[in-house]
Parts: sequence; C-alpha cells; structure tokens
Amino acid sequence: MVESRAGPPRRVHRPSTSSSLIISYGTNVTVAVLSLVNVLVVARALGPSGRGDVALLTTISFLTANAALLGVNEANANIAGANEETRPALASNSVVLAVLFGAAAAGIIGGLRIVFPGIGGDVRPLLFAIALAFLPVLVLQMYLDYLVQAEYGFVVSNLAWLLAPLTSVVANAALALAGALTVGRAFGNWLVGQTLGTIVLAAFVLFRSAGFGRPDARLARGALGFGLRTHLGRTMMLGNYRLDQWLLGAIAGSRELGLYSVAVAWSEALFFLPTVLGRVQRPDLVRASPAEAARQAVVGFRFATLVTAVLAAALVVLAPVLCVDVFGERFHGSISQLRILVLGAFGMTALKLLVNAMTARNLPLRGALGIGFAFAATVALDLVLIPSHGGLGAAIASTLAYSSGGIAVAILFVRAFRLSPAELVPRRGDVRWLWQKARTVRATPPPAEPERTLT
Repeated sequence: MVESRAGPPRRVHRPSTSSSLIISYGTNVTVAVLSLVNVLVVARALGPSGRGDVALLTTISFLTANAALLGVNEANANIAGANEETRPALASNSVVLAVLFGAAAAGIIGGLRIVFPGIGGDVRPLLFAIALAFLPVLVLQMYLDYLVQAEYGFVVSNLAWLLAPLTSVVANAALALAGALTVGRAFGNWLVGQTLGTIVLAAFVLFRSAGFGRPDARLARGALGFGLRTHLGRTMMLGNYRLDQWLLGAIAGSRELGLYSVAVAWSEALFFLPTVLGRVQRPDLVRASPAEAARQAVVGFRFATLVTAVLAAALVVLAPVLCVDVFGERFHGSISQLRILVLGAFGMTALKLLVNAMTARNLPLRGALGIGFAFAATVALDLVLIPSHGGLGAAIASTLAYSSGGIAVAILFVRAFRLSPAELVPRRGDVRWLWQKARTVRATPPPAEPERTLT
C-alpha cells in the first residue's frame, strides 16, 4: 500500500442511493437540455454542414481520449473504493499517465491523418490539430472523475460534467446573436468547458480529498494491469455509439452527419438513466458481497428498463416535433433516424448496467465479450449500410448492434452471477412500484423482492 504524502485520506461519507440518483439524474437532464440547446444554436447558425463539422471534431476528441485511457479510470474506481489510503498516489499517477497516454494518442491519430486524410472529414487541419493537443486534458478529466466518484463525490462530479455544455451554450448563443459563430469557435467553447471541468475535479482532489501524493510506479502497474482488462470493452462500448458518427462524417460527408447528429442527440436522452444509475451503484457494487452486488444490479436493470420503455414510446411519437419543429425543415431526414435509434435503447441499457456490475466485481473480460460482439456488428453494418443509405443506414446499424450486444451481455451476466434469465425481466410489482413513485414524485430504486434470494 502507498502512504499518503498529502495527509490522511478524507473520511468517506456515503450519501443515500436515492439522493445520489436524484442529483445525478437531474444533472443529466440539465446536461441533456443544455446539449440540445447547443445543438440547436449551432445547427441554426451553421446549418447541417457546420453542425456536422463540430460533431466530427467533438467525436474525434471524445473517442480518441477514451481510447487513450487504457482502463486506468476503471482501476481508479475499484482501487480507491476498496483501499482509501491509495487515493493520493492514484491522483498523482493519473496526472502522469494522462500526459503520457494523451500525447501518445495525439501522435498516433496525427500520423494516421497524414497517411489517411479522409479520417478528418471536411474539418480544417488546424482544428484537427487543436483537438489532438487537448487530449491529455480530456484523459485527466476522466481519470479524476472516477477517482472522485469512488468516494461518493457525485456533487462535484456532476458539476464538472455540467460545465462543458453550460459553457458552450452561453458562449455559442452570444456569438450566434452577434453573427460571429464559426465551427472553430464552437469547438473552442467546447474545449474550454471540458478544461474547466478538469480544473474543478483537480481542485476537489487537492483541497477536499486526500490530495496528490508521490507517484507510485507499482500502483500504476497494478492499475494499468486491471485497466487493460477493462479497456477493450470500454473502448468498444464507446465505439458502439460514437464510431458511427466518425464513419458517417468520413464516408457520407458533413451534411449527413449533421442530420444524424440531431437524431443521436435526442435518442441519447434514453442513455442517461442507465449511465447515472451505473455511476451511483458503482461504489456500492465494489464494496458489496457478490450476492448483494447481483441483487442491486438486477433491481437497477429492471427499473431502468421500465423507465426506458416509457421514454422510448414518447420519443417515437414526438419525433417530428423534436426534429423539424425544433431544428427546422432542413432536418426532416432526422425523424426516421431517431425512431430507429430509439429501438436500440434497451440493448444499451443492458450494456451499461450489466457490464458495470461485472467490472465492479472484477469480471471485466466477461462484459468485454458482449461489447465486442456489438462493436463488431457496428463496424460491419456501418461499412455495409452507410455508403448506400447514409444516416439511415447508420441508425439501422447502431440499433441492431446495441440489441445484439445487450442480449450477449445479459447471457454473460446471468452466468457470471448464477442467476436465472427471468431475474432480468421486469415484474408486475416493478410496474406497480414505478407507477406509485411516479404519482408521488419520488425517485428511489425499487425494493428487492424479500422472498427471493439471488446467489
């Protein structure tokens, strides 16, 4: 173990699951609203092509940064959750590794751009270079975010998450009103917001948590060893719902990506609940017994599935309003894409929650198998369908990939925890519970069925 060079670790206070879920989900809804407003501002000011360029730049930054993580963020969550005294060294290791891995990723992608210019789509080379230069900042943000969440710092994590869309909306709206918004400025505002989020997380670690201790090479090797077992799965997971945009922009152009990005922006509202629930459950899943971890994961999955069904039906009905009335007639092509993407939300719910549970219990490779199946389907179907069907083909490919991956992960999950597949199916009691909570405007997870014991 590593002794803290920044004083004893702060005593962890565990907030209630319901309060963490409400705060985090509220932040997600706020982020979703701000992100959609930002998409609206950029789309109306720059049109489908300009919006497509901005989407491609943020997608390249996001995907490349996540590829550079090498799973160290996942290791931070597990190690810091189980061994509080390691937090100072983990924080310092995060800074060192973020610089090394971020710079390496920038060099690799920059070299690929020289050899294959098409991977940059229609964006200017200078903007592409700026995106690569900020990769260490994005990597560090994700490392510190998982470290903060390991000690239930959801309020700070949510604040950091909120800063990027808030900064973009305020700055882009002001520039649009002045007639001065460009692709470069819109992307620059996004980078500023991401940097502010990283600063907030670093300040929390420095002043409110255990601080930054002396880097520990042995701990870094251990974190990297665990992280690499999770990394392939996480990278493929992100590829499942981001690679399609990169391929679409490179193959079909910025206009098709602009239309598709609007459909994606609305459909990803369905991902927020499983994302938040996974984040809130993670510290408890790390600390719980295997049986209790399985119980929590199953209850959370059934709850998320029911809510997703209600929200998905609403998006299908409201698709014309959301795409055309909000964004304008030029985005009419987004309607059918949104309706198709909505159908894949159930598979993504399984991918997020069940893989999260297996990773928390040190079974990352099992989740990676299901994710890998979905990723292979995404790549193959995108390459087949995008050239002939553009954004519509990307939507079909994503939905089929999400669904197949979700089924594969569910099978792996029940085998890993020795459960019956029926445990994952929502019950009549779950529906009654959800209806009662909706009527009373409460948001706590449903209680486990007392007569059943999961082993």
